[in-house]
Amino acid sequence: MFQHFLFFHPGQAAFKYSVLSLMILQTQHVMATDTSEASKITAVLPTLKIEAMSELDPIKSYIDYDQANVTRSGLKKKDVPQTIDTIDVQKYKIYGANDLSVMLQGTPGISTNYDTRGDGIVLRGFNADTSDIYRDGIRDSGQIRRSTANIERIEILKGPASVLYGRSGGGGVINMVSKYANFDSKSSIGVYAGSWNNHGTTLDLNQAINENWAVRLTSEYAEADSFRRGIEQRQVMVSPSITYRNDDQTLLWTTQYTYDKLHRVPDRGPSYFDLAKNNVFPSIRQGFAHQGDFIDDESQVIRTDLKYEYVPNWNFHWALSYRQAYQNFDNYFGGTYCTVQSATCLYQGFIRQSYAWQQTMNKTITNTFDITGELNTGPIQHNVMLGTDVTKEIREPKLGNYSSGSISLYGYFNPYTGQVIETFDRNNAQMTTHNLSEGLNLGFFAQDLISFNDQIKLLLGGRYDVYDSSTQVKVKNKLDVDEYYAKQEGTFSPNVGLIWQPVSAHSFYTSYSRSFAPFGGSVAVNSVSSNVVNAEPQFNDQFEIGVKSDWLDQRLNTQFSVFDIRKHNIRYQPDRDNQPDLWAVAGEHQSKGLEFGFIGRMLDNVFVRGGYGYTDAKVKDNVQYPNTVNAPLDKVSKNTGNLFIRYLPIESVYVESGVTYQGSFYSYQNGNLNSTPVHIDGFSRVDAAIGYSADPWNVTLAINNLTDKKYWRSADLPGTPRNVLVRLNYQF
Repeated sequence: MFQHFLFFHPGQAAFKYSVLSLMILQTQHVMATDTSEASKITAVLPTLKIEAMSELDPIKSYIDYDQANVTRSGLKKKDVPQTIDTIDVQKYKIYGANDLSVMLQGTPGISTNYDTRGDGIVLRGFNADTSDIYRDGIRDSGQIRRSTANIERIEILKGPASVLYGRSGGGGVINMVSKYANFDSKSSIGVYAGSWNNHGTTLDLNQAINENWAVRLTSEYAEADSFRRGIEQRQVMVSPSITYRNDDQTLLWTTQYTYDKLHRVPDRGPSYFDLAKNNVFPSIRQGFAHQGDFIDDESQVIRTDLKYEYVPNWNFHWALSYRQAYQNFDNYFGGTYCTVQSATCLYQGFIRQSYAWQQTMNKTITNTFDITGELNTGPIQHNVMLGTDVTKEIREPKLGNYSSGSISLYGYFNPYTGQVIETFDRNNAQMTTHNLSEGLNLGFFAQDLISFNDQIKLLLGGRYDVYDSSTQVKVKNKLDVDEYYAKQEGTFSPNVGLIWQPVSAHSFYTSYSRSFAPFGGSVAVNSVSSNVVNAEPQFNDQFEIGVKSDWLDQRLNTQFSVFDIRKHNIRYQPDRDNQPDLWAVAGEHQSKGLEFGFIGRMLDNVFVRGGYGYTDAKVKDNVQYPNTVNAPLDKVSKNTGNLFIRYLPIESVYVESGVTYQGSFYSYQNGNLNSTPVHIDGFSRVDAAIGYSADPWNVTLAINNLTDKKYWRSADLPGTPRNVLVRLNYQF
């Protein structure tokens, strides 16, 4: 039945709700009739107990978390009137995944695509790369590919979250939770090897020195080629941390440093769909990199985090973080096929490629604190959170882009033989753009969960942000210029939610929340006029209803939600050709849909996890291009989902199989909705694994893309063919 629900035609709305209702009724029937002793075994554990479990435990990936750090409040997820997903990273590590975007494939409501300069993540219809990805509650901004080498789990708060985090694209917040020193985790050493020379080593040393101090060192080194010729990568990650707790365990202090560097030969080839127009069909295994092409992503993060329960049920939390990230690249990319030799295409039968180099620096300093606690006003209970954030962001991109102007500045690539012709010396490339952008954000927020009784709760929250930003354009189009734009603005972001819990197993809710995004969501801009600087910020309004439930005596958790998000104040250019620096504000985008997720234990030795999301994201209003009204938004899949089943025939052996589904989407050139889109077909990918876990050893054999499905991640990159990975870990 789930398979029917997962792959129905998007237009059959009534059918969707009918099938979901039937599923819920059937699950209720199972819960009511299953009286065996096995049904009473719980698979839902409090957060701290789950974190204390070994990451190699066969069932950890199938147990839900009771709380999520992304909410900042310490509330149970059932008391938060928005959808929250928690993904255990280890369940993807066994298949060789390390990039954040790959791990999020198939997550309900999330579309992923290939982007060499970022993660390519779209959450509930809106891009999340710019400002909505966090590490341990601290914004992980900037143009960079994010590694999960030192990540324990991924938390996703869906929908606008400015009341907690300030500026946002509006689709939600993704928080990566690091591995850090604690008093419970085991140590481990691991090695892995797989297809296309994929190999690496992992080290995780966690040691409680005494009752008060613990230290930890995690590290990973990895190398891998690709199924595409000439494409490769190499990664180094190291992260030491130290934790202190006092004798009565009311104070917990952690300091951590993380260094992560990824060196890549990039895969920024031409669109296969454009080549197909000229009947050019190179092998999907053909890479399009030139000798010397590279992208380096390097990040360093140091944070210190203090939690203190100064009186019973009242906690103080303070965190200070410094982050710097660099992405430097020098490569050819894209391309147009030369059907004939001409003044603009010098070599017939070759792909004419553009060239660019860039050195981008991002620095972020964040200082945040909050107070959470419980108090009563008569019979009414309050769970209160008060806090403030101060964030300083600096971005300095230096770009040399030679995709136009001079024929001699293109490169050429033969799609069948791999022959390369370079028509200029890249060592003499000149800088065409140099900007310096700064943003200072001061935010004050408050939230109160008001419990009138055990059944009725009201969540009220608000945040006021003062955002001071500036951009200095130092070089523009190879000319020394001195343009400067600055603005200070204040914005209020509310949220409100009503929760009804008729019984402890079910939590029904409805909520409204808002997010804002100055400068269209990015702190850095290349060149803007005063029109866009002085315009009101973009903002998103979301209405959501849903239900979060426990079934089978808390062995199975489900959540279902329906949402409607509207993005207002869309920027546009009234005269792009003649006045490219002139911007105006008008227009509206809408994203609406539903999501259903589940995780838990169906039988004593059968575990399941998965979900389905339907997202209908489109243009509602466009003053400049009325013809784009009702056009689908860029790179948004209407249908996303996954289903994984793990079976333990005996305690030490487990087998797993699952399907990851991402529906078709439209891709626009440079994200311009007025251009002719390319339609990318969806895919269903089957993965499978078998594992053996008996203390102190754990070994897994995983097959990714078991059926060798041919599919496309994006318009210019096919999906990875069938591949194998073996992992061996020793715990102590």
